[in-house]
Amino acid sequence: MQRLDAHCHFWRLDRADYGWLEGEGGPLHPIRRDFDPNDHPKGGPVIAVQAAPTLAETDHLLSLAKTHPGIVGVVGWVDLSSGSAVADLELRAQDTRFRGIRPMLQDIAQTDWLITSPRADALDALARLGLTFDALVTERHLPVLSRFVRQNPALPMVIDHAAKPQPGDKSGWERGMKDLAAQGLHCKLSGLLTELSADELRDPSAALMPIVEHLLDWFGPSRLIWGSDWPVLNLAGDYEAWLELTETLLEGLTNEERAAVMGGNAMRFYGVKP
Repeated sequence: MQRLDAHCHFWRLDRADYGWLEGEGGPLHPIRRDFDPNDHPKGGPVIAVQAAPTLAETDHLLSLAKTHPGIVGVVGWVDLSSGSAVADLELRAQDTRFRGIRPMLQDIAQTDWLITSPRADALDALARLGLTFDALVTERHLPVLSRFVRQNPALPMVIDHAAKPQPGDKSGWERGMKDLAAQGLHCKLSGLLTELSADELRDPSAALMPIVEHLLDWFGPSRLIWGSDWPVLNLAGDYEAWLELTETLLEGLTNEERAAVMGGNAMRFYGVKP
């Protein structure tokens, strides 16, 4: 089985554009240091995903990909509301490793930004250039994302981290995710451990099994994409533990279905061949 880690990050703090990592101590202390491709537990193949809302960081990831063949694709950032958005997309799309973009929607206070702010010509350019859209959303964004999907049917989209389901009542998350699955989106099986409570982390399999069962029911094994969310993952576990837990969560699937979730679906969605 060819595994592809479809969601990991690399950053260098002296670049000074990772606002969410600023400060000292606190819960982010374990990941408040540099991470580069040589640190990744498996080395590749991986999709490197942006972690800063700057063109400079996107260019940094593309430069890493040129010297680290384990990075088979980059999901970067472009300001879709900017007058230069089309030119910014076209310039980076000259590099075949540039596979898509990810606005940091979870960090934007305006919930309906996705509807009100992106330029139509920038969205058209995404589809024209064969690029994808990673939706970094939480439950509050799901109705807005549903509307955005209906307005942009030609744009391939994937929901990052299954929209980060939270402990407690998940009825709103369930309604929103079921609706989006019915519209044909993909969903990443990633970033789930770090959303669990301290109590849930004592038995993450029990906490995550109902969530994954829902995702398999709604999206099916052909539209779920596995990723590690490393090194953010390190806040709640480690790479090998997440791999082992994933095997448990997917144990009801056939070998072919597991292979699709663990790599095949990502290769098809992002158009990469490790």
